[in-house]
Parts: sequence; structure tokens; C-alpha cells
Amino acid sequence: MSNDLNPNIYFDDRDDASRQLIETLPLALLSENETVIIGVSEGGVYFADKIANACDAQMDILLTEPIWAPNNPEVAIAMISETEKVVMHKALVDAFDINEDFVYSEAHRKYEEDVLTYVYKYRKGKDLVSLEGKYVVLADECIETGLTMMVALKSVIERGAKNIYIATPILDKTVYQNLLTVCDGVFCPHKIQDYISIEYYYQNFEVLDFDEICAIVEAQEEKHKIAEATEVIEN
Repeated sequence: MSNDLNPNIYFDDRDDASRQLIETLPLALLSENETVIIGVSEGGVYFADKIANACDAQMDILLTEPIWAPNNPEVAIAMISETEKVVMHKALVDAFDINEDFVYSEAHRKYEEDVLTYVYKYRKGKDLVSLEGKYVVLADECIETGLTMMVALKSVIERGAKNIYIATPILDKTVYQNLLTVCDGVFCPHKIQDYISIEYYYQNFEVLDFDEICAIVEAQEEKHKIAEATEVIEN
């Protein structure tokens, strides 16, 4: 879908983007297997929630933080996740002549100062849900460079996920091809050339605030508790 007046607009709003994304997903496969949907960013939580509801799966959030280039604080050169996995954008690290010791030092600082704070804020300090032997869908609102998704992949592989899929409404074509080589499937309604910025592709794009994200995470946790209690009663 694109807007006649602006061919770069693919979505009316987040609801429209989530509907288009869900149409691409193998919902039967995900419903038939023990599946966890992981939001890999704050914006990704919205889409993880919609997917989890569509296939009756458990949902959680994986916290990550970027490491910025020392000579350009708007360029992410690496990413660290709450599992302490680090992924670097090697081309940028080399181009900026950045010492890898700086990257790992910054990653450790970001983990201690930011990631652990987010884990407490969003999950009250609890660990990520168990992924051992499960199907996992990593959901984000967009994928530009792939750094966030790569560190998320690395993190869930370490946690023993059986099959790993990626779901996003829009991503860069080059990144799409790269991701296909490291996971079991990438689901996306719009793969575009020369990705610019997420708000560029929406008629109405609003950033989710902290309270909205917390409400989604808490509602999903409550839903899972009810499902577990019902299963115990039935057994």
C-alpha cells in the first residue's frame, strides 16, 4: 500500500501497520507451537503485543541500548542487550577508526547505567521469559541497519530458542537479505530501498510513551498468569 499523494507513505498509523504485518505471518504455525513474541525495542512492544494476541502467544520485551560513535553521537556503532551480548557495526567501527576496547567499555557502561534500569522499569527486575525449545518471533517497528535485531538474535540463540523469526512492518532490502541468512524467516509487508526514517512512511506516527509501553507489558503478563492458572485448573 502507498498513498497516491505521497508514494512513500505505506501506513495510516500503527494499527494499520500491525494489520499489514500480521497478514504476512504464519499464524497457524505459531499458534500450534509454544511461541514467545519478543519486542526488541520500545516501539517494537506495540507490534509484539498485536502479534501475541493474534496467535495466542506469550509476549516479553528484550532491552537493548546503542553505543554511539565518539565523534558522532547520532551514529550507533554497536548495540548491547540485557543478556550482555554485543554486536558491532564493523564497517562503521573501522571507518571511524574506533578502538574495539572503547566499544566494549561503553557497552559495559551502558549495560550498568541504562539497560539494568530499563529491566527494572519494564519488568520489575525479573529475567526474560524462558525461551528454551520455543519458537520465538522478534518484533520491531522497523529495521534500518539491523544492529538491534542482530543483538536480539544473538541473545535468543543463547537462551535456547528452537526457531527464530523476525517480524517488522518495514525494513531496508539489503538488511532483509542479510537477516534471512541468520534466522528461520523474516516477515515484512514492505521491503524498501534506501530506508530513511520511520516517521517518513506513516500518515500519522506517534511515539509510544513509557506509561503506554508499561501498560502493554503488564497486560500481557497478566494475560499469561491467567492462562497458566486456567491450565492448572484444567489439569
